[in-house]
Amino acid sequence: MEQSFTEEMKEVLLKERRELLERMNGENSSFKEEGATGRGDSVDLAADEGAFKKREALNAMDAKNLTAVENALKRISENRYGICLKCGRKIPEDRLRAMPSAVLCIDCKSAEEKRRSF
Repeated sequence: MEQSFTEEMKEVLLKERRELLERMNGENSSFKEEGATGRGDSVDLAADEGAFKKREALNAMDAKNLTAVENALKRISENRYGICLKCGRKIPEDRLRAMPSAVLCIDCKSAEEKRRSF
């Protein structure tokens, strides 16, 4: 894999990590502020619970994405970025541009999805 491409992907991943961390920190602090009031009737409390569950699901997705980004950055530092974890072939640059934290080549990802669909 070309060094310039890897550096480009590193910058993309670092930016994505910053955005995820900012979003997660912002959501957590706004939730703490909202929860601090503790006022409202049962309808307000039910709406708050729904909002909490939605925020919790979004935070879980962000945490999963953050882990994938961190793992990709680690693979870059270990000179293993862009190598399929299953077959060991190079992951095409187009796939990495679309999904910088990809760990499988298109063939292995397709095979994995087919197995899951059965």
